[in-house]
Amino acid sequence: MDNAGQHVEIWHRPTCGNSRGALELIRAAGIEPVIVDYVNHPPSKARLRQAIADAGLRVREAIRSKEPEYAALGLDDPALSDDALLDALVATPLLINRPFVFTARGVRLCRPPEQVLGLL
Repeated sequence: MDNAGQHVEIWHRPTCGNSRGALELIRAAGIEPVIVDYVNHPPSKARLRQAIADAGLRVREAIRSKEPEYAALGLDDPALSDDALLDALVATPLLINRPFVFTARGVRLCRPPEQVLGLL
């Protein structure tokens, strides 16, 4: 199968093993994706909300709760609304779980990285 013309975007963090693994699998399929450094170039609140919804996730499922910033910002408060959580993610994009991968077949948070295979 020739995937060379397929448009794929990955919200990538080079220090993350899952992100590196998904990127390797995309490239192994013959695709050079658009790589978005979402920490330095965070998505808009609307784009993040849409990505989370398209991936079939709840906002809390898209948050890296083990990062020190999570507790420091009080994001473990169950009373926080999705809007408040999204605002925190846009302001502190390191807290966005990764990697999100976007293809014509859909959007997925690829944890573990092999989840990307269903999108290619």
